[in-house]
Amino acid sequence: MNSSGAAARDPGPRPTGQREAALMSIGEVLAHLRTEFPDTTISKLRFLEAEGLVDPERTASGYRKYSWNDVARLRFVLTAQRDQYLPLRVIREQLDRMDEAPPAPARPALVAVGSEKASDPSDTRVPREDVIERTGVAPALLDELEQIGLVTAKPPGWYDGDAVLIVEAVVGLTRYGLEARHLRAFRAAADREVGLFTQLLAPLVRQSDPAARARAGETARELQALSQKLHAALVRAGLRGELGR
Repeated sequence: MNSSGAAARDPGPRPTGQREAALMSIGEVLAHLRTEFPDTTISKLRFLEAEGLVDPERTASGYRKYSWNDVARLRFVLTAQRDQYLPLRVIREQLDRMDEAPPAPARPALVAVGSEKASDPSDTRVPREDVIERTGVAPALLDELEQIGLVTAKPPGWYDGDAVLIVEAVVGLTRYGLEARHLRAFRAAADREVGLFTQLLAPLVRQSDPAARARAGETARELQALSQKLHAALVRAGLRGELGR
């Protein structure tokens, strides 16, 4: 797959002084990609390989070895998923077209093409079948997530960007043995935070001044970021204590 075509000809940015033929382990690729895609995991890279989107070389002992062309393909896929919520089927078709295209001099770095990135996750519309293909969620699990209120399908059956991110996170958690019923606590905790933040934002929301409304939106984003930071620190500290570190 990665021996010809635009993706192979356009490896994207690489560290200064890096040899053209240098190959990387999956851990090195992960470290490289996480600067731009911090949620990427080794399991994610293996999944994309299983889906035929990248084809790293293998050593005699079976270890994966990635070229910079492979990294460029992975960056393309991750960008298309993150910014445009494209399903893997569409991304694969784009890569196939690039592979078949004739060589062109001085091609720019790979950039996902398609619909423009939505200005807000709520503006994104992703059909159910694309959510299933992108996240790998079982249809029965997706139905269960709707039943317990973690995600909501909008008529006539599409999901917004936040719902896609929620499903991706849930699929990752279920790989470690969590079940949908365990996630009710996440929904309840989020609802409590929303209630608290709504009270804090109420004075701004009640104002008819457009500037006040804009401040309310910015304040909401700041509260969300601080909440995520606090939650991550609390969980990290708690696990460190449990692990005796």
